[in-house]
Amino acid sequence: MSVLGSLTRRLGHHRWFAAAARLLVPADRAVGRLTRGRVVALGLAPSLVLTTTGRRSGKPRSNPLLYVRDGDAYVVTGSNWGQTHHPGWTMNLLALPDAEVAVRGRRISVRAQVATGEERERLWRLLVTEWPAYQTYLRRAGGREIRVFRLVPVGRGAPADADDRG
Repeated sequence: MSVLGSLTRRLGHHRWFAAAARLLVPADRAVGRLTRGRVVALGLAPSLVLTTTGRRSGKPRSNPLLYVRDGDAYVVTGSNWGQTHHPGWTMNLLALPDAEVAVRGRRISVRAQVATGEERERLWRLLVTEWPAYQTYLRRAGGREIRVFRLVPVGRGAPADADDRG
C-alpha cells in the first residue's frame, strides 16, 4: 500500500474527510468515465465504477465505490459515508439487481445479491479490513443497517485473474 493510501485510510475516520469526499464524487465519476474505469478514487484504494439502472428513471446511474474480492465476486457496501440514509444506488440494486462494474477498464456484467446473516458479517469484516473507517461510518449511520452486496459476474466478462484491484 502506498504512503498516500495509508494516510487516506487513517483520515477516512474524520467527519471532514467524509464531507470532502462526498464533494469529490462527481469529479471521481468524471475521471472514471474519461479513463474508462481505469482510474477510480485516484488509485488510493481498490475501486470500481458500478452502473445500476435507476429504479424510477430507467436511466444508467454510475457510482465509484471501494470494493473487496470474494472469490469471483466484488463486494461493496452502501455506507454513504456514514449518513443516516441509504445511497440511491443500493435502492436501484434492490429493485433491479442486474448491473455492470468497470474494474481497471474492464466492463463486467454482474448480478447483485444482498448479503445477510453470517455471510454479511464475514463480508463486512473483509470490507473493514480494506477500509477501517467503515466501522466509524456504522456508528455515524444512526442505527441504519448498512447494506452489503456481492456483485457476482454473469456471462462473458467474468474476471480472469484474482488480483484486479484498482
